[in-house]
Amino acid sequence: MLDIQLLRKDLATVVARLATRGYPLDAPRFEALENERKDIQTRTQDLQAQRNTLSKQIGMAKGKGIDASDLMQQVPAVNTALVDLEARLTIVQDAMQAFLEGIPNLPQAEVPVGKNEHDNVELRRWGEPRAFDFTPRDHVDLGEGLDLLDFPTAVKIATSRFALMRGDLARLHRALAQFMLDIHSGEHGYEEVYVPYLVNAEALRGTGQLPKFEEDLFKVGDNLYLIPTAEVPVTNIVAGEIIPVENLPIRLVAHTPCFRSEAGSYGRDTRGMIRQHQFDKVEMVQMVHPDDSSAALEELTGHAETILQRLGLPYRVMALCTGDTGFSAARTYDLEVWLPGQNAYREISSCSNFEAFQARRMQARFKNEAGKNEFIHTINGSGLAVGRCLVAVLENYQEADGSITLPEALRPYMRGVERLHADES
Repeated sequence: MLDIQLLRKDLATVVARLATRGYPLDAPRFEALENERKDIQTRTQDLQAQRNTLSKQIGMAKGKGIDASDLMQQVPAVNTALVDLEARLTIVQDAMQAFLEGIPNLPQAEVPVGKNEHDNVELRRWGEPRAFDFTPRDHVDLGEGLDLLDFPTAVKIATSRFALMRGDLARLHRALAQFMLDIHSGEHGYEEVYVPYLVNAEALRGTGQLPKFEEDLFKVGDNLYLIPTAEVPVTNIVAGEIIPVENLPIRLVAHTPCFRSEAGSYGRDTRGMIRQHQFDKVEMVQMVHPDDSSAALEELTGHAETILQRLGLPYRVMALCTGDTGFSAARTYDLEVWLPGQNAYREISSCSNFEAFQARRMQARFKNEAGKNEFIHTINGSGLAVGRCLVAVLENYQEADGSITLPEALRPYMRGVERLHADES
């Protein structure tokens, strides 16, 4: 959530910066609510002063033995007016809160201005896409050819956009997650956490999924939702907390399933495992001092890149433009892995700096060097999306006979298996 003082002090600048995201801030609505709030507070102060004056006058009259009934008769009307104003102020404040919750974060000055993904800027590439001496197949053909990837049974059990993996493919999926966790917790300084897969509405509101993205969530029960990403429970660990500055930074990593209705996908990526209702991710989260958040984003992005490099998967790093940056983010880098079966780079990790946007919603603060409470900055990113990483391994390490040579980094997790063959299923 934005700091309301930004809107009060320089509304025109906020409007202009949000316009680069394609978000038309309703400035007249803000001004109307703000003016009403000021009016209510002024009238409340006037009535409180009037009540105090009446109270003094009544006391003085009684002290002198003078009849104070006329003065006393004025008090109920003042009290009623104050109660009415208090009720109206609550309505205005709730409306302002809802208004603020619907406003996206301000993009940092370094974010390229653009309308959509076509305006994103490539920063760098790593690795060269493999030159095949045969026509590479996509992961669906490869997995089904190995008899290890089964979509029809998943549809029978659930519905479309689910997958069933068997045997060594299921083990490979698990191996990828374990490999990522080992690197991030063992080499990158993250503490591994196990978190709930169900969260309440307040947690989703804290990280910015609610109220804007409710249609993309799976709701279960009166106030519980399946997590769309581990970002939600992990980041909310510090909700409502005041963290000693010496405890910063906090680095946490978690492996969880993620659940999304994909309400806005409108038929995109219906084939295979690219866009699923249920998928796994290893998520990195950092809570840092505001002075360190830009460097923390670069560090966290590098941690995600390390996984791709260890697996030998070609990728590129994209700086998202203002129009493609997510609702809560001030700046985002996407890692896009090369998929030979699609002859394209596809997103496998999104790493973002949210500055104080989430912390303000969560009331997550630290006590700064001057002893004052200040909002932390939050950064997170996938390290990586496990299913998409599996897709990348299958497609980049495929052989002409449909077998898959496993990356050396994963072999210790695969009980000595070095290649997936159809006859091993």
